[in-house]
Amino acid sequence: MILERAKKAADAIRQGARLTPKVGVILGSGLGPFAEDVADAVSVSYADIPGFPELTVAGHAGRMVLGTVSHVPVAVLQGRKHYYEAGDARAMNLPVATLRELGCDILLTSNASGGILDGVEPGDLAVIADHINWVGASPLTGEEGIDDPFIDMVDAYDPGLRRMMARAGTECGLALREAVYTFLAGPQFETPAEIRAVQRMGGDLVGMSTVPEVILARYLGMRVAALSVVTNRAAGLSDTALSHAQTQANAKQAEKAMRALVAKFLAILREETV
Repeated sequence: MILERAKKAADAIRQGARLTPKVGVILGSGLGPFAEDVADAVSVSYADIPGFPELTVAGHAGRMVLGTVSHVPVAVLQGRKHYYEAGDARAMNLPVATLRELGCDILLTSNASGGILDGVEPGDLAVIADHINWVGASPLTGEEGIDDPFIDMVDAYDPGLRRMMARAGTECGLALREAVYTFLAGPQFETPAEIRAVQRMGGDLVGMSTVPEVILARYLGMRVAALSVVTNRAAGLSDTALSHAQTQANAKQAEKAMRALVAKFLAILREETV
């Protein structure tokens, strides 16, 4: 059962780190350097945590880093397993459930995305306000120990946390947009026709992650915030050929702003919850 496996994983982590984190952070493609901002850091390899996934995609280091950022205790997942790597929406179930078992009641997840929204360019940051699960897969399907999978997904991206993120953006001098993120299976990039379909459905961003993590976090009672780094204009909206190398390079371009934004967000979170 997922909660039993999460307890075993958390017990292994606690052998090296006694910190009780409040916020769990998942770092997407090219965003791993944020882990360098963790003070008094203790790093644990996924390989040393029972049941944690083996990562295969460049830009995902496969470490949990525990410590503090802006005096908030955090557990940072430096890399994720994607649905496309095994065709399984449960790929990140154990890491997310382990964050909850360690004490995290807030999940801040991040990703790299393709931009559809007018005025959003590579290197921009967006706050996810809602999502479209075009894959149609759920991390609750086939997961042992899920007693009531019929969870409410209204406000899955917590309005209070989104307000704090907007305030953090203003204080950092960043023009943040709220956006609807559309989850597609990958690993191939989308076709122009698929992007036109997403536009008509109301999607502003496209990507290959995050949504299963949010569904499980919602099931576990966690509050969720999600930050997307736009790394390219989506297929058919630019003459630039799409590639994972481009994703990593443009995520690097946004790295400084993203790190400042998350640090400020955590400072505001601490201020407002003291």
